[in-house]
Amino acid sequence: MPDTSSSTKAGFVAVVGRPNAGKSTMLNWLVGEKLAMVSKKAQATRKRMNIIVMHENAQIIFVDTPGIHEKERLLNKFMLQEAVKAIGDCDLVLFLAPAKDKTIHYEKFLELNTKNRPHILVLTKIDEVSQAALLKKIAEYQTFQDRFLALVPLSVTKNVGKEQLLDEIVKHLPPSPWLYDPELLTTDNIRDIYKELIRESIFDNLSDEIPYETDVVIEKIEESPRLDRVQATIICEKKSQKMIIVGRGGSTIKRIGRDARLKMEAFCGKKIYLELFVSVKNGWSKDRKALEEIGYLFD
Repeated sequence: MPDTSSSTKAGFVAVVGRPNAGKSTMLNWLVGEKLAMVSKKAQATRKRMNIIVMHENAQIIFVDTPGIHEKERLLNKFMLQEAVKAIGDCDLVLFLAPAKDKTIHYEKFLELNTKNRPHILVLTKIDEVSQAALLKKIAEYQTFQDRFLALVPLSVTKNVGKEQLLDEIVKHLPPSPWLYDPELLTTDNIRDIYKELIRESIFDNLSDEIPYETDVVIEKIEESPRLDRVQATIICEKKSQKMIIVGRGGSTIKRIGRDARLKMEAFCGKKIYLELFVSVKNGWSKDRKALEEIGYLFD
């Protein structure tokens, strides 16, 4: 049950940054579980996802968001809308800036932060630069020091900065009873998590633009103590894409399915029987009605 003590804190923390800034990787590291979709390809995250981390007397509800970017495709506009809404709705914002990046991405965030939500600047991937380059980059961001609450260098690969970041977040959360059961790791349901794990397998096993023009609909889940039976449909935009997804003799779809099944089993701790189908919906990523049918709801 949620804690009702007056000494506790709780709040929503939006995690934003450009595509591939390391948002989902960092969140999985902070929570200690594989929850958020991670891909080396940019713009993999499409919708907000809540990930809950307990730290000292505080409950931090992180909101993973799509990378801040601008493209003409309607799906990309939805993704930018998700990021902007998260910034406006949260108590605190983390802006993730890879250590090799120029400050232009941060400046773009400042323009989008029209409600002047308080934020912490997180310098990610610091293991990829020298100490001298890191100090130089920190000095560049110090010109904006009146805009952010704190600057925290961080490396998931080297396991550096976790406690410092969590401590800093807790400082700025409002006093509040815990909003969710402290045993929960996410507010997303199993259907959403399975969908994201299948999408991640598509990104991992297909190249070029095809992953960006696909999505996944979970058609049916039958849960039991030792086995979940899952039926899902991969949606693509062209018949030629369907042929590539299926592969010669079904080889590619089998590889995607095997990869997804192993990820799903690792998450739920039981066996998964996964059936994958492929359906063509011409231009779905550019069509509002098709997007809303899949679950992308616009304001």
